[in-house]
Amino acid sequence: MTQQPGEEGGAARGLPDVGLRERPQSLMLTFLGNFVLRRNVSVFSGSFIDVFARLGVSEQAVRSTLSRMARRGLLSRQRHGRRVYFGLTPHSAQILADGERRIWETGVINLEKDGPWTLLAFSLPESWQRLRHDLRSRLVWSGFGPLQSGLWIAPSRVDVTATVEELGIDAYARVFHAQLGPPTETPQIIADAYDLDELAGNYTRFLQRWDVPHPLPEAPDDLARLLLLMTEWLRNVRADPRLPLAHLPADWPAVRAQKLVEELYATYIGPARRIADEILDVVPADTRDEEAD
Repeated sequence: MTQQPGEEGGAARGLPDVGLRERPQSLMLTFLGNFVLRRNVSVFSGSFIDVFARLGVSEQAVRSTLSRMARRGLLSRQRHGRRVYFGLTPHSAQILADGERRIWETGVINLEKDGPWTLLAFSLPESWQRLRHDLRSRLVWSGFGPLQSGLWIAPSRVDVTATVEELGIDAYARVFHAQLGPPTETPQIIADAYDLDELAGNYTRFLQRWDVPHPLPEAPDDLARLLLLMTEWLRNVRADPRLPLAHLPADWPAVRAQKLVEELYATYIGPARRIADEILDVVPADTRDEEAD
C-alpha cells in the first residue's frame, strides 16, 4: 500500500466537507489492498469507475490512473470480450502486503525505550538527484530521519540491505547499529532528526475528522468512509518513524488514533464488503497482460 509520486488530484470533489484531497492512485491502492489482495482476481474497469464515483473521482481520472498504474507494472490488464479487467502484479501485491503489515502488525506505537538505533551514512553525487529522492523516500518509509548531512538515523534495528542493493549504492553507503551513549540523549536525537510538531499535527487533524460520533456524514456509505479512512491513515503511517513512546510528549495523539482506526475499521469493513460485492465484476486473474484500446 505504498503511495507513488506523480498521481493526479481530483478526489473527494463530491465530498467538499471532508477536508481531504487524496490522490486517485492512493485511493486505488487502498481499494486494491482491502478488496483485491490475495483474491487472485481481476476487476472490470467499469467497476472501478462505479466505486470511485462515490468519492467524487471522475471517470477520466479513474481510467488515467488505471492506465498509468499498468504502465508502471502495478496492474496487469486482460480482456474478456469488449471488457478490460485489471488485477495485481507480483510487485503491487508485495507493496500492498507491506502496507498491510505496517498498519496491522507493526502499527505506529513503539514501546521499546532504549532499543538499538540504525545509522545510515551515504554520499551520492549531486547529479544523482532522482536516486537521492528515491533513497530518501524509502528511508522515510523505513522510519529514518536526517540527523545531519549524509547521515540518517532510525529508532530501531532496520535492515536496509534490499534498499541499498536495489538502488545500486552499495559503494556509497555505510550502515551501523548502535546504542546511544552519554552525553547523547534520546530526546535530543529525536528533536534533531524529526519534526514532532508535524507528526503530532497529522494525528490531531486525523482525530478531529474521525473521532466524532458520526464521521463524514456527507459520505454516501461505509465503503466510501473505509477508503477515505484507510488512505488517510496509511499516509500517517508512512510519515511516522515509530519513535519510542517513552521519549515522546505525554498524551501522544498516535496512541488514540491507532485505537480509533481499529474501531472504525471493524465498524466499516462488513458493510463495505457487502457493497463492494454488489458492485464488482471480477474474473479469475490471468498471467497474460494485454493492452487495452
